[in-house]
Amino acid sequence: MLTALHIQDFVLIDQARLALGAGMTALTGETGAGKSILLDALGLAVGGRAERGAVRQGAKQGVVSVIFEPRANHPVWRVLEENGLDTGEDQVILRRVQSSDGRGRGFVNDQPVSIAMLRAVGETLIEIHGQHDGRGFLTASAHRGMLDEFGGLQKKASDVAALWRRWRDAVEALEEKKREREANLREADYLRHIVERLGKL
Repeated sequence: MLTALHIQDFVLIDQARLALGAGMTALTGETGAGKSILLDALGLAVGGRAERGAVRQGAKQGVVSVIFEPRANHPVWRVLEENGLDTGEDQVILRRVQSSDGRGRGFVNDQPVSIAMLRAVGETLIEIHGQHDGRGFLTASAHRGMLDEFGGLQKKASDVAALWRRWRDAVEALEEKKREREANLREADYLRHIVERLGKL
């Protein structure tokens, strides 16, 4: 569940905080009141594309943060775990820092991540639909999580992910040992060459 949205120096907004409770929340207002800006800020925080002029005029950077409190078996926990990100306690905090020069940085639970990773986490937490937007379930990257959730397989999927990480770590350790062995063989060959030359003196 989305529980909070914080916006700083985004488009026309200097500073804004929005706290959300359980149930449905409706944003209402006349044209130009800023409803679309709030949705654009939310989209930016979950890895959306930054439009030109996203940073408020005169500011060096804009910052948008969102706080989610997903249920215990939500697919986002697996995504965080699979990518070695801090799972925190019961919250997922996404933050996007957008510079006026167009550069952007993403953070998940205060850990720096790529914008692509920010988007991957965000896609599991929220769907933002506009008049011409496609549905989130058409995103191929979300299919596996949906199927696992539908089949009640989150626990097994988490176990498989943990085993895969152990396998990946073992492969990396093996490759490192191979590199060390090759380096040792080269050094031994060099030392034999030196000993041979010294023996001829």
